[in-house]
Amino acid sequence: MSTWSGRRSEPLFAPPSVVKTVEPSGAILLESSIPLPAYERCVGEWLVRWAEERPDTTFLAERDADGGWRKVSYSQALTRVLGLAGWLLSTSASPEHPVLVLSENTVEHALLALSAMHVGVPVATVSTAYSLLSHDHAKLKAMVELLDPSVIHVSDPDAYAGALDAIDDLHDAVILAGRAPEKTSRMVQLLDEADLPEASSAVSSAFHAIGPDTVARLLFTSGSTGTPKAVINTHRMLTSNQAANAAVWTFLEKNPPVIVDWLPWSHTFGANFTSNTVLRNGGSLYIDTGKPAPGLIERTIANFKDVKPTISFNVPRGYDLMAQALETDAELREVFFNMDLVMNAAAALPTTVWENLKRLSRNTIGREIPIVGSWGSTETAPLATHCHFQVENIANIGLPVPGVILKLIPNGDKLEVRVKGPGVTPGYYRHPELTASAFDEEGFYIIGDAVRFADPDDPSKGLFFDGRVSEDFKLASGTWVSVGELRVAGIDALVPLVQDVVVSGHGRDEIGFLLIPNEAACRACAGLSADAPLAEVLASDAVRDKIAEGLHGLKAQGGGSSRYATRARFLLAPPNPDAGEITDKAYLNQRQMIANRADDIEALFGDRPEDFIDLKRAEVPAA
Repeated sequence: MSTWSGRRSEPLFAPPSVVKTVEPSGAILLESSIPLPAYERCVGEWLVRWAEERPDTTFLAERDADGGWRKVSYSQALTRVLGLAGWLLSTSASPEHPVLVLSENTVEHALLALSAMHVGVPVATVSTAYSLLSHDHAKLKAMVELLDPSVIHVSDPDAYAGALDAIDDLHDAVILAGRAPEKTSRMVQLLDEADLPEASSAVSSAFHAIGPDTVARLLFTSGSTGTPKAVINTHRMLTSNQAANAAVWTFLEKNPPVIVDWLPWSHTFGANFTSNTVLRNGGSLYIDTGKPAPGLIERTIANFKDVKPTISFNVPRGYDLMAQALETDAELREVFFNMDLVMNAAAALPTTVWENLKRLSRNTIGREIPIVGSWGSTETAPLATHCHFQVENIANIGLPVPGVILKLIPNGDKLEVRVKGPGVTPGYYRHPELTASAFDEEGFYIIGDAVRFADPDDPSKGLFFDGRVSEDFKLASGTWVSVGELRVAGIDALVPLVQDVVVSGHGRDEIGFLLIPNEAACRACAGLSADAPLAEVLASDAVRDKIAEGLHGLKAQGGGSSRYATRARFLLAPPNPDAGEITDKAYLNQRQMIANRADDIEALFGDRPEDFIDLKRAEVPAA
């Protein structure tokens, strides 16, 4: 049954419907009953359409120096894109020499990316962490060598000076800057609007030569081990993905979305899903410089109040902080709960956060705002499954979207899932050997995840994400541990003192948690000042007692030794993006964290009581 919008009179979603086929091998094929609509030849057709049909509608906006919004309409965006595309054609830009972007999300970044795609030149946006947080820039260097870029765009040549120096002798690209340098003497090229060429026949010819298989984007994987891989994203992948999206989120075409979004364009969620949801449906994207972190979430909150978006896209940490703000901010509640829906992606939303949002929604508008999830990867552009129904459990990732076929293969006590469809990548840029190993003999992409049915007797009820096949492990007893499920349960049990959990215990008798602390909450619990050393805060009896209580509560939920941890240890050093421990969406790489934190693992499972927190601490009466 479709869910109805609180602000609008029409249903939000197409009814859930799926076809299930069991093959002789035991594999299960799932595909949507909803046909995939026709989709555009290329991304540029979206911009051309809206520049004609909605020329004065705001397409992109960002805060200016005075705190107001600098807005770019669809007609202005197309004019700018055509000029930039003409300039790109005057350089060495080509499918063999992409445009590399070292920048946060900005209007210039968006327009340059659209310009490259408009004339068949791939654009590769690299996570800012590789430029601004890295010490050795090793991964950035490897990316530059792989791409051999024609143009490198930096928003701020001073901020990115270290990165530019690190790659200086690896390329012959033009450095295109968003603004003139103030501190460095680096030679960069600035393109003011007045300097751009007029739209030319060369631009038109290049645009019309683009086909569905033309490469639009190159998006890098997290690179947890070795060099990050550049995933080929074709125009077909992006346009078919959005056609599938609109086929199940039926409100999008009638009600163009207005979005306030921070999600980085170096990642498929921000670059492909949120941005293209706006562009494909003629909506408006307000670039948010906030982040899901204390001190930055306030910017997001201010932008929400100002813009009043119609959809929220975010990751679990963002919704955790937003839920805390919603508790005390009546104005924010009115804005947030009058949107069409809330979508979480990139990682599972903890149940405690979900329940808080539902409660606040009921108290504000008398009903629960739809809160849904999806599932996919950089290789699936990213949408492979989508929730187009109100879920009863936030772990539900929905059903395959139109055009996608899921193959579920029995793998131990799990169902490994593989993906085929027009939104699936043809492979990895300049890595044929990686491409060959990424697909099975039937052409299904081997994503490495597992799923299970929400209701084995009714596949239309959706699927639950059941962890990474490679992350799960066995205890010494032979009992399998489902890392993804236990991680979410652990976070739920230990909030608010813990931001995230690393599950460990491979081959051991028991499970242990490495904990990423929520520093502000831990300081409040310990009753110590803001300048007290973090180690002192985390060693306080109040904090250790609270963690032990959480571990005890998790065990009390039942389910055996694979469902709880007996001990935990705080990590003082935060996750390191240089070491592949965290993505730019703040999602932990469990395997890499365990590999990199061997000393902490040994201490966690050692015999010195001061090195870990034992759940038995909660069972011992206070002296």
